[in-house]
Amino acid sequence: MRHFSLMSLLSEAVNAHRGWDRQWRSPEPKPSYDAVIIGAGGHGLATAYYMAKQHGMRNIAVLEKGWLGGGNTGRNTTIIRSNYLYDESAALYGHAMKLWQDLSQELNYNVMYSRRGVLILAHNTHDVQSARRHVYANRLNGIDNEWLTPEQTKAFCPPLNISRDARYPVLGAALQRCGGVARHDAVAWGYARGADAMGVDIIQNCEVLGIQRGPDGAVAAVDTSRGRIATRRIGVSAAGSTSVVMALAGLRMPLESFPLQALVSEPVKPVFPCVLMSNAVHAYISQSDKGELVIGAGTDQYVSYSQQGGLQVTAHTLDAICELFPQFSRMRMMRNWAGIVDVTPDRSPIIGTTPVSGLFVNCGWGTGGFKATPGAGHLFAWTVAKGEPHPINAPFTLDRFRTGRLIDEAAAAAVAH
Repeated sequence: MRHFSLMSLLSEAVNAHRGWDRQWRSPEPKPSYDAVIIGAGGHGLATAYYMAKQHGMRNIAVLEKGWLGGGNTGRNTTIIRSNYLYDESAALYGHAMKLWQDLSQELNYNVMYSRRGVLILAHNTHDVQSARRHVYANRLNGIDNEWLTPEQTKAFCPPLNISRDARYPVLGAALQRCGGVARHDAVAWGYARGADAMGVDIIQNCEVLGIQRGPDGAVAAVDTSRGRIATRRIGVSAAGSTSVVMALAGLRMPLESFPLQALVSEPVKPVFPCVLMSNAVHAYISQSDKGELVIGAGTDQYVSYSQQGGLQVTAHTLDAICELFPQFSRMRMMRNWAGIVDVTPDRSPIIGTTPVSGLFVNCGWGTGGFKATPGAGHLFAWTVAKGEPHPINAPFTLDRFRTGRLIDEAAAAAVAH
């Protein structure tokens, strides 16, 4: 087994990134592929990687309207955790968490996974009851989670204000110690480099304009801005644009798209040791390796494809952060942005088959997309390659909206949407 030091991993990752970026260019699409993945974000690239490595499918194209990792993958807040409530979610996110642990070694590329712990604050009786319910449910499923008193929470996160006079007093917190953050663009580039090395074509600036179906109703080809590509398997993994892409095949998805905002501060020396989230105040915070405070908000209250979002959401979030951490009130904010998240009625993803033969979909992750990246790619690769869901993602099908067997994870979002 190879052993890595932090500096050697970082140096290797930077050099590999620069070298590959300098030498690699998007190939011209071939007339036909065994499978086409729509979306070159973390999920799409991970899917192609695992299809090539574990299922021996090398004649694959990953199509991207813009540039590699330039969608939601480049706009998220890098948080990784698996402390969701229901058994189905525990299996899904727990599977992803196991893959995160050794992902840098798997890809031979430093994704900068930092296991620093994720705290979810409780500010009232309902928060306490909900958080403890999550802790007990997680433990039953073998998921790391524990309850902390306000004093223990302060000891774990010293900058936190636990004064009883605060507008949102801290009554305790749920802590997942194995949670943390990773570098989002490194995840995309690591999977892209690995897939490319196994012969996968990653085609940027290639917009999907249509999905053609044969006489049998199954998919037959993809029309793109760079020509038609024949294929009998299409996997759609285009966060924020899933409804638009699926409409090309005549399918209407149970999704709504919302802007999800975030911002970063000026860089400072290390002052924040963990990831901290608060549902009641709709804010979460961590510190990046560059020293920026990475701050996220809840989704806007209206559907939109805007990548800016409403200013009032940002203002509310900053007010909340300054109440929880008064010492940050003098810091300057450097930039803000929004990603577009697809949300299902039960706030759980859809990952599986569709009524159209040969068409598969991975969508509806809401705020859970990045943290699921390796697990989602691994399971979606199985589904596309074998034409049927893996046992772990079998409950997350489109059919659950017909049968009513929903997986309602709204409370587990930690910043509600």
